[in-house]
Amino acid sequence: MQRVYNFSAGPAMLPEEVLQQAREEMLNWHDVGMSVMEMSHRGKDFIGIAQQAEADLRELLIIPENYNVLFLQGGASSQFAMMPMNLLRGKSAADYICTGFWSKKAFVEAKKFCQPNLIVSTENSGFTTIPEAVNLKFNSDTAAFVHYTHNETIEGVEFSYIPNTGAVPLVADMSSTLLSRPIDVNRYGLIYAGAQKNIGPAGLVVVIVRKDLVGQAITNTPTMFDYKFHVDHYSMYNTPPTYSWYLAGLVFQWLKRNGGLTAMAEINQRKAQALYAAIDNSGFYKNPVAHNCRSWMNIPFTLPDVALEATFLSQAKQLGLVTLQGHKSVGGMRASLYNAMPEAGVQTLIEFMIEFQRKYG
Repeated sequence: MQRVYNFSAGPAMLPEEVLQQAREEMLNWHDVGMSVMEMSHRGKDFIGIAQQAEADLRELLIIPENYNVLFLQGGASSQFAMMPMNLLRGKSAADYICTGFWSKKAFVEAKKFCQPNLIVSTENSGFTTIPEAVNLKFNSDTAAFVHYTHNETIEGVEFSYIPNTGAVPLVADMSSTLLSRPIDVNRYGLIYAGAQKNIGPAGLVVVIVRKDLVGQAITNTPTMFDYKFHVDHYSMYNTPPTYSWYLAGLVFQWLKRNGGLTAMAEINQRKAQALYAAIDNSGFYKNPVAHNCRSWMNIPFTLPDVALEATFLSQAKQLGLVTLQGHKSVGGMRASLYNAMPEAGVQTLIEFMIEFQRKYG
């Protein structure tokens, strides 16, 4: 069976080249006589895999030496709790920007550990906008950190700027954008990202944290939620998700072979611009997001009649265009265009949308 174009928001499609390499190495990695998933995480073979993965990620993102890189379990959702437990550092409050489903979940979870100040919420707009930078007023004297979600996968909104928080550490959930373009890591105190978008398979979360923010967790923080223990044990305090870590390393190498993050940014922007143009010029499909904050990664769109949605999805699937249904909270369609989605997949979707409109418009 030919592989489909998988537009899922996550777990998302992986580069075919990576999957083929993993298949070739499945039974016998580098002639050691076993699969990576059978290796001891404390053995020299897996330690080598882990060290190479971190080195490649540091190279791709130009991560400075004063930052730790952790490969942990629990996905991004675990960081909604783990991050405030570690970053309060004697303070009792933090600032949160709420622009969608995931940043709202992070804000609610933070209430268990501190007094989260809701700096701004765009819920009244249906989470279709991003606040202007000039309208963000932070509590610089009392806030331990500022948290925001760079891209909301459900609503399809994205920050086009980095909030300026001054001396207050900025924390970003970059689950759906990390590795899709270059970023200035120095602007952040902490970045976290679930792997299942642009990094690798589900089960892994990458945390990039400035070293001076580690080691001051709140009293009674469980050992597994204390960044310091993971730093001190090189992300191997417990058995890590070894196979996910290995596959993430293969993705990093794939990115390096294909021009790095600058090349990915150019491709991803082309993909998004092509699909947005098809939607905007159609007079049939609509995208609800304000133009200045449209996501490159997750593009929601609606049809003029919800009764057509089942037909649209069914016919798309017949052409190998799958998982286009929007999240239940917003409805409609959603196309996720992560790094592994080739431009040919986006073009095939656009051609189908044109033909569907011709039939039903």
